[in-house]
Amino acid sequence: MLTIGSLFLLFAGCSAPPPPAPEPVDMAAITAEIQAMEDAYAKASMAKDADGVVAYYADDVVSYSKEKEPAVGKAALRQILADRMAKDTIGATPSFKVQEIFMGTDHLTEIGSWTDTDAAGTVVDHGTYFSIFKKSGDKWQCIRDISVSAKPKEVAAPVVAAQ
Repeated sequence: MLTIGSLFLLFAGCSAPPPPAPEPVDMAAITAEIQAMEDAYAKASMAKDADGVVAYYADDVVSYSKEKEPAVGKAALRQILADRMAKDTIGATPSFKVQEIFMGTDHLTEIGSWTDTDAAGTVVDHGTYFSIFKKSGDKWQCIRDISVSAKPKEVAAPVVAAQ
């Protein structure tokens, strides 16, 4: 005669084993990999190499900027970057610093800070950015990003009519 306890043991013994634990994530290695990508982005920016900058991005990227419509797709973003680089008269030197990484299963989110300095080393702008990456093969590619400046927006002085 089967008791409730023996039925429990019978069914418990037949259950599937638990899934294996996920492999531990080496956050230091991932942070270093993303920082290297940020450094390559800065180097390409300084060289005014739009192709070098867009190597950071996936083909279906959406990049958000203040007071502009989002750039949708790598080709559109490349054109915006090339136009901006052609108009650059300051020759700012950008730098990017990974602040935090949040891991998902096949995505990661980076929060970072950026600084632009002029030729004398004076900070001309700085701010924060968020980038979302997706693994493509053995490398990460940015699929979404947004950047904001911490510098207050310059407001034009009111024009006073001559009397």
